[in-house]
Amino acid sequence: MRFSKPDLHMHTVISDGTDTPETLLAKVREAGIDLFSATDHDAIKGSCIFPALLRKGDPAFLAGVEFSCRDGEGKYHILGYGYDPDAAPIRALVEKGHALRMKKAEARLAFLETEFGFSFPEEEVSRLLALDNPGKPHIGNLMVKYGYAETKERAIRQYIDQLHVQSEYVRPEDAIRGIRESGGIPVLAHPVYGSGDQLILGAELETRVRRLKTYGLAGLEGFYSGYTEKLRGEVLALAELCKLYVTAGSDYHGKNKLVEPGDTGLEADAAYPDGFRRFLEDVTIHASPAV
Repeated sequence: MRFSKPDLHMHTVISDGTDTPETLLAKVREAGIDLFSATDHDAIKGSCIFPALLRKGDPAFLAGVEFSCRDGEGKYHILGYGYDPDAAPIRALVEKGHALRMKKAEARLAFLETEFGFSFPEEEVSRLLALDNPGKPHIGNLMVKYGYAETKERAIRQYIDQLHVQSEYVRPEDAIRGIRESGGIPVLAHPVYGSGDQLILGAELETRVRRLKTYGLAGLEGFYSGYTEKLRGEVLALAELCKLYVTAGSDYHGKNKLVEPGDTGLEADAAYPDGFRRFLEDVTIHASPAV
């Protein structure tokens, strides 16, 4: 199976992107992407919406999700592909991830008011908490709107990230198991990037990946918009060494990130790594309607 321009890591307004599913699909078409996935954080709503939007000749679609995870060894973003959106395990994971995300959003709002005196109109707070998965970018944009910060990035760095509490997270083994039990393939997103500016390389990266593999991790995001050629080479070599699948994603977030759909680092005429070819053979892909 061959696709000339896949992008398997993108976000919509269902999490922290700025495009609706309809807008994202229009941009995917315009960019010439022929296989795509919406991997919203702790949310599978897009995997139910996109198949109904597809028309004849549209790009193929792959059910996706990205779980924010943590354990005693660090933070991880676990991508899930090709799962059954109606399966109980994936739905239980989403419910847990959503509940934890809402708890963190409320804690951040309370912290900003207590520590800095930043408050927002009740209707703005209600609108924020009514979102599918409110996160730091949403709160940062609200701070900019009310003059508490010049940019969303500065709002997050100077204020929101000053809240240091022992937050609850979905554990990586739970995310991996839930994805697998729902018929999906669990993949570690941007493996070389840890928490904040942390860069994980060499033996440390291999140890981390092998430990996650014991839980059932099946793949690595080998092509990614944020990789240098050297970083890409390290991830691809590790995927081959550990006999893991390979995926490609831009991590597009609309206006919330300086990345465009299709910016994965995978050239259209490049030979697919064996891990990517095997992934495409084994994952469940939703094709556009024939009529």
